[in-house]
Amino acid sequence: MIHKRSLMRRTAAVAAAGAAALVLAACGGNGDDDGSAGHGGHAATASSSAPASASASASASQGQHNAADVAFAKGMIPHHRQAVEMADLAPDRARSAEVKKLAADIKKAQDPEIKTLSGWLTSWGEDVPAEGAMDHSMHDMGGMMTAEEMTELENASGKAFDTAFMEMMIKHHEGAVDMAKTEQADGAYGPAKKMAGEIIDSQSAEIEQMNELLGKS
Repeated sequence: MIHKRSLMRRTAAVAAAGAAALVLAACGGNGDDDGSAGHGGHAATASSSAPASASASASASQGQHNAADVAFAKGMIPHHRQAVEMADLAPDRARSAEVKKLAADIKKAQDPEIKTLSGWLTSWGEDVPAEGAMDHSMHDMGGMMTAEEMTELENASGKAFDTAFMEMMIKHHEGAVDMAKTEQADGAYGPAKKMAGEIIDSQSAEIEQMNELLGKS
């Protein structure tokens, strides 16, 4: 009876020791590998949460947008698209190397802005204007060409194209500058106001350049 009891005790002790070894192994394993990664993870989470909250508050301060910002983005997207469409006609139709370069510069500047403006509208939960959607309200936007004017430009070539392109693009740019000035006055979203400033600077310079070229021709 005693022998049997001591055997049971020994078995229990071995089992307990085995369990303890397993627990220690598990702990040891965690401490060496996952544990340190876990602690590192916690530290990383703690440290990254500070910049995240700081950036969140920063984006909140520059992320407040108003109706003027939405109107600016929704208006400037189709406006820019039409300028790119006009610029796409130049390589095959323009005679002047300066007009061809100007068209290439316009496309290079405005294509990325269309993407940025579309991204803002999406992040604000607003609809991005559909491609090729030209409703009547868009003709009220400064400097937009009518379908007839676009056809006239498509059918022109050589010196006639150069002149028509620059005259139309001056009008188009003046409309964009007016829209950008409205955004700077009424908008609240920092990046949109910054883009508006860049549009005013670059397109005013291009208007001046085109006026000079027209004076030469």
